[in-house]
Amino acid sequence: MALHFLVETSSDAAVGDLVSLTGAEAKHAAVVRRLRVGETVTVGDGVGVWLVGVAEEVSPSRVDVRVSERSTQEAPSPRIVLVQALAKGDRDELAVQAACELGVDEIVPWQASRSISRWDGPKAVKGRERWATIVREAAKQAHRRWVPEVAVSASTSDLAARASTQRVLLLDPGAPARLSELEPDGRDVVLVVGPEGGISDDEIAKLVAAGAERVLLGDTVLRTSTAGPAAIAVLSVALGRW
Repeated sequence: MALHFLVETSSDAAVGDLVSLTGAEAKHAAVVRRLRVGETVTVGDGVGVWLVGVAEEVSPSRVDVRVSERSTQEAPSPRIVLVQALAKGDRDELAVQAACELGVDEIVPWQASRSISRWDGPKAVKGRERWATIVREAAKQAHRRWVPEVAVSASTSDLAARASTQRVLLLDPGAPARLSELEPDGRDVVLVVGPEGGISDDEIAKLVAAGAERVLLGDTVLRTSTAGPAAIAVLSVALGRW
């Protein structure tokens, strides 16, 4: 499989044009991936454009690719959104990385009441930037045509507001209905994953009152780092993506 890279902005390049990688992406291509002149690569812009081309110039500061093929892909619909509660250590980051590889379309950091990790002030900006970097690298590794968006940190009230237009599903070990039995209804699906201590009773009550549904993944209790990716895999089958 050809090496895959991302350009910084949406691309209108046509067949025969040169596309240039610069900055960290060029350095990664030349130094880390050891790209050589004459190699065929793919280049995406993260919003549906997919280019195939041959590297004509390779240096740590600039990589030029001559485009030989161009295609575009519409954004997936309905979308899968992962609301990932902040967790201690790197557990939330592991969830974000795996979710991106498995096909999530948007990731929302959630400051749940039982989250040990807290994103306050400047830390929220840095945390979101960190997650966005993880998503970009995971999307590139998975050769995804659409790079998922990382939204600003959400409150429980924000999640309740989503329930008016999106199908919000709470992953709850005590839920009566299984996620595997879900019948898609055309709405975007929002998976809500709690932190290490789970989603609190108050949060569940508020979200259910707003229209959210409690769903069960299986008979075992998964870590916050694995619950979201596992649910995305189940949904990918239900939505016909896999």
